[in-house]
Amino acid sequence: MFNSVVAANRAAFAAFGVQQEDENGVTPADRIEPDEDLPEWHVSISEDHPGRLGVGDHVDFTKTISENDVQQFAAASGDTNPLHLDDEFAEQTRFRGRIAHGTLVGSLISAALARLPGLTIYLSQDLEFHNPVRIGDRLTAECEIVEDLGDEQYRLTTRVLADDEVVIDGEAVVLIDDLPE
Repeated sequence: MFNSVVAANRAAFAAFGVQQEDENGVTPADRIEPDEDLPEWHVSISEDHPGRLGVGDHVDFTKTISENDVQQFAAASGDTNPLHLDDEFAEQTRFRGRIAHGTLVGSLISAALARLPGLTIYLSQDLEFHNPVRIGDRLTAECEIVEDLGDEQYRLTTRVLADDEVVIDGEAVVLIDDLPE
């Protein structure tokens, strides 16, 4: 009986694109490798300027925010605000339920930028939080180069969407070095 309930829960999570752990109990954190993507993520990058970056190039990164993501972020950051972790508490707030950490959601922008060609180094990031994100929401971080600042530095517009709703809007400046050989 227990195994069938576990299997049903895994199937339900999979139907919503949430991968908490595989059949061997391995979490996404255990499966990640440097410079690799997990099957439950989606990445797209423009090729407007093959071999070099330029104004108009963009990159998108899509993933579902899982319960595991929220728990691991709370443990890694120390942000144990009950709004993110306690169902009963969160039900009493203006959000009427738990929401994901804003900085966790904003980190999808970093995930998108990590897919640009070269070694991307953050110099600055401004974020405006517009809407809450719930566990199970499928999000897309969109980043577009809007200005070449010279010296391999670029200004980008950044935003995170849940469906077509903007949850975070912002701007970043990055330095993009060549990859070491």
